[in-house]
Amino acid sequence: MPAETHVTNNPISRDDVIALLRDQVGEILEVDPDSVELTSAFVEDLGADELALIELVEALEGELGERSVGFHVDDEDLEDLRTVGDVVDYIVAKLA
Repeated sequence: MPAETHVTNNPISRDDVIALLRDQVGEILEVDPDSVELTSAFVEDLGADELALIELVEALEGELGERSVGFHVDDEDLEDLRTVGDVVDYIVAKLA
């Protein structure tokens, strides 16, 4: 049986994406998830380095890949994802 048959297709709400992203950012960057705002810039406000950003992308792809088959962050889109809000908008658009 293909793995795709085990993935639920329940829609992921914007609020679910925000909660997931806050949790992942908090864990990876060792910050309080409640302090992560949509306007928070990864590098300037949260102190993320390139390795942490790669880890964040991989974590999001893993988590969202379980919910939406084939979810992937395109490399050419990474430079445009500077804030938490940018990533939320990107994920919501990709899952729509």
